[in-house]
Amino acid sequence: MTDYSDIQKARELLKGQVLRTPTIPSPGLSKLTGAEVYLKLENQQVTGSFKVRGSYVRMASLTDDERKAGVIAASAGNHAQGVGYHAERLGIPAAIYMPSNTPFTKVARTEAFGAQVILEGETVAESRILAQQAADDEGKVFIHPYDDPHVIAGQGTATMEMLEDAPDLDAIIVPIGGGGLASGCCIAAAAHNPDIEVVGAQADAYPSMHQAFKGEAPHGKGATIADGIAVKEPGELTTPILRAHMNDVTVVREGDIERAVQIMVDVQRLIVEGSGAVPLAALMAEPARFKGRKVGLMISGGNIDSRLLSSVLMRGLIRDGRLAKLRISLIDMPGALAAVAGIIGGKGGNIVDVMHQRMFRDVPVKEAEVDIAIESLNADHVRDIIRALEAEGFGTRLLSDVSLG
Repeated sequence: MTDYSDIQKARELLKGQVLRTPTIPSPGLSKLTGAEVYLKLENQQVTGSFKVRGSYVRMASLTDDERKAGVIAASAGNHAQGVGYHAERLGIPAAIYMPSNTPFTKVARTEAFGAQVILEGETVAESRILAQQAADDEGKVFIHPYDDPHVIAGQGTATMEMLEDAPDLDAIIVPIGGGGLASGCCIAAAAHNPDIEVVGAQADAYPSMHQAFKGEAPHGKGATIADGIAVKEPGELTTPILRAHMNDVTVVREGDIERAVQIMVDVQRLIVEGSGAVPLAALMAEPARFKGRKVGLMISGGNIDSRLLSSVLMRGLIRDGRLAKLRISLIDMPGALAAVAGIIGGKGGNIVDVMHQRMFRDVPVKEAEVDIAIESLNADHVRDIIRALEAEGFGTRLLSDVSLG
């Protein structure tokens, strides 16, 4: 089993091979949550994720013959890029199995490091089975994303650095998929100070380690924004480590993870992928538990698709009432739409889109409905605009998903 001396050795191996990412205080998130929050910024890592640590330590352990033969891995993104990055630098042939539906951008990033990408399998789990079989058949080394002592030791170096920068943390919240990062975190934290509370956080679509802790058969399915930790089966090596050292495993809802991604951008001005936002989601779900305590959040990565991030931010604007869609009834006569626009503008709303319907809705022939998207300050501002419209005789309904109380 991996111990602290292995993490110390991994730290030496990684000098000059990966970035030593900073741990920074976050006054904005501290004010928001009531805890004293510190962020370990692995999203700033050379490939945008902590995975680059463990993959190097594992590949550095290869014999000359193993290096010549090459390596095989399976991943939907971060692990693939970590293996590909170091394989190119070390001159090791690498083949990466990825699910057949992997977004092109992730494939392109992996191929950019010189790795051969093989799109086979419907899921990462299926791709991993195929990759392991190929490694056995071709006499190559399979680089496991989490269930490997070298990988666990490499991931533990992130927590070593965190505790050098913030040595008096009371708690650390770390995301869990297969458990490699969390295992390394637990070992490093226990060596630094056994009283540090280590809390693992999982997405509710894939709560495999939480289920294992409860003695339940692991299962998980469905889409999640935290795809980096969408692991159906916890690791055979990582599970006993976490049972021995981790204080708790908590599960967070999908909507809370999405909200955490948005808050990282709005409050911290930081781009974080779903998996990297899970610790903040866990903190915000239980503020009383961490109130007044120094809490480190392991921001594991920042590789979020730009289109997905755009959707998350737009949905966040709607939830906060900063973007709203109104359906307004009016008399179909000249000047009616101008009057509506005048009321909205007079209340400080900004119209961003208009759809005027006369023909295709179930309204009287001399009436019309207009859908107007507006920018606003918050939900109270939207409520004020609706009241002003109705006061002038324009029946108004809110169509967007925002609670006006």
